[in-house]
Amino acid sequence: MEPASPLQIGDYRRYWLARFMGVFATMSMVVLLGYQLYAVARDDYGMSVAEASFQLGLLGLAQFVPLFLLTPLAGLAADRFDRRHVAAFANGIDGCVAAVLALITWADALNLPILFALAAAHGAARIFLGPSMSAIAPNIVPPALLPRAIALSSIAWQSASVAGPAVGGLIFASAAWLPHALSAGLLCCSMLLILTVRPVRATHEGPPLKPLRQIIDGLVYVWRERFLLGCITLDLFAVLLAGATALLPVFARDILFVGPEGLGLMRAAPALGAASVSLWLSFRPLQREVGMKMLWAVAAFGALTIVFAFSRHFVLSLAILAMMGAVDMVSVFIRSSLVQLFTPDDRRGRVSAISGLAISASNELGEMQSGLAAALLGAVGAVVFGGAGAIFVTLVWAWYFPELRRARSFEPQELKREVST
Repeated sequence: MEPASPLQIGDYRRYWLARFMGVFATMSMVVLLGYQLYAVARDDYGMSVAEASFQLGLLGLAQFVPLFLLTPLAGLAADRFDRRHVAAFANGIDGCVAAVLALITWADALNLPILFALAAAHGAARIFLGPSMSAIAPNIVPPALLPRAIALSSIAWQSASVAGPAVGGLIFASAAWLPHALSAGLLCCSMLLILTVRPVRATHEGPPLKPLRQIIDGLVYVWRERFLLGCITLDLFAVLLAGATALLPVFARDILFVGPEGLGLMRAAPALGAASVSLWLSFRPLQREVGMKMLWAVAAFGALTIVFAFSRHFVLSLAILAMMGAVDMVSVFIRSSLVQLFTPDDRRGRVSAISGLAISASNELGEMQSGLAAALLGAVGAVVFGGAGAIFVTLVWAWYFPELRRARSFEPQELKREVST
């Protein structure tokens, strides 16, 4: 009998748990890394709020540079090798980063160069993890269950994003090194668990291309397929501008005055909203007019970002962040499903790598943009500017990529007819 839910598939259950553990660990580590860097810049280096905010922007750049340089190799690896091994390797590297961070925190040996180096190593690990993990799911569930599998995978990601920063922030308050040690252990468990999934290697039509030609083929494919290009770049530019996340340490410490515990809750709030929507979508996935719903969700994200900038009440700020996560999840769910269903299996690794680069660029470069804008406009002005920019990008993309508006369903054959009309 065909399974009625992805959770009836043993490989998917192990994949889901490995994803949860890995995201829990990395989100806790990255949130606290930003807080520690901001604190070191302010307390040890005597920087002003504006100067320390700029350091947060540079932290995003430090994570993005290896992502940019290694994206072609990461996509190639996911399409040429066993995707389980690629994902396990990436988790192992990130586990080492967490272990080193725990050690230097315990030894009180933190400084800016070490923190930037660890951020770069984390960025390198992430770019190999993303394409391999994204490409595994379509190989272990039937195509009809893929939207639900993506929704359930998002629940793992978002619920871990809630629990990781919240638990990490609470533990950090009592022992600063302990959450990083926990992250190292969880990443090790995730690495071992993903290896228990059955071997996953991409299927190829015809003889495999040489590595360099294969990399170029993936880039050309995304460039020529306007629908994929529109989906990927919409997320890139909208979130790049509306990236308030990098400035949350500023809001936590100097605007809302809630400290590291409050920062953990603020980072967890968007994920809580997203997890709630993911749970709903796993039972009631969107089926019609998916392209327009994606565009409306991105515009709503920008509008809520502006509202967040003016909030001075902690509970209200948490509520707005949760709503931002909810509408962002609608966009992510639709875009992820459309990209996976539209892309042939032998190109999924490379397309996922390019999509992952866009997401990372929107996050890490968004953090740099936020840091630069905060140095010029202040934290509040930078967040308002970003939210308005996200709304503008949505309007431009809705006009320039009409294929996005024409996408009405998740049925692969019907989807290709709709966007090519």
